[in-house]
Amino acid sequence: MNNTARTNRMFYVLVGVLGLALMLSPARATNSSEQQNMSSSPRPTATTDTISAKQQTIAPIAAAMATGDMARLNAALNQGLDAGLTISEAKEILVQLYAYTGFPRSLNALGELKTVVDARQRHGIHDEPGRGPSHPVPTGEALLVAGAANQSRISGGPVKSPVFDFAPVINQFLQAHLFGDIFERDNLDWISRELATIGALAAMSGVEPQLRSHVAASIRVGLTVPQLRQLAQVLATHGDANAGERLSQALDRYLSDSAGKK
Repeated sequence: MNNTARTNRMFYVLVGVLGLALMLSPARATNSSEQQNMSSSPRPTATTDTISAKQQTIAPIAAAMATGDMARLNAALNQGLDAGLTISEAKEILVQLYAYTGFPRSLNALGELKTVVDARQRHGIHDEPGRGPSHPVPTGEALLVAGAANQSRISGGPVKSPVFDFAPVINQFLQAHLFGDIFERDNLDWISRELATIGALAAMSGVEPQLRSHVAASIRVGLTVPQLRQLAQVLATHGDANAGERLSQALDRYLSDSAGKK
């Protein structure tokens, strides 16, 4: 089966369960060798209690895409490009989010990005094109191995569930496509990918468990609690008060659960 056919097949089962792998309790914490791999890979860790001006633009882009608000998306994309997002990074954000918001939202958003880029070029604004992935994404068995490793790092350890025992193929799809095909593309770092995912999930009602899971995942890949507090304020400031409130509540729940485990 070629990559296009495989991706199309995976989509139909992936959308409804995408957050499942992160929702489930890992079998173990990340060990020292996994931590070393994370630190040596191109995934920056947070060094301050604030996110950069460029990073602040990612979640509003994702939130506007998730709700299909094209006017707000247009403004958010312009702000992102002004802040230093490359065209490649903007594309990657909108492509990745198809797995969370669906192909129609992604296609519409990519069309809006093209409109924005074309308009900026007409006005003499030449945005940095950016780059594609630095290496080919693995295929076959190598893709499953890479995806399983990425899943474990983001989730804090290998993920096990009765659902995966009942339908093993769903975890195979998650590992091969989401954590493999998508997360192996290194032209967008993992912190940026989590900022985008959180922005999209916070903008949608009914996916609070997945949002809480990605709050935990974002902290594992390098974001801090103060940065997530700031992100909630950014979402509220950019016209999505509900998204900001959902993120604040998810963060409060994460902190409460973490305190209860001590």
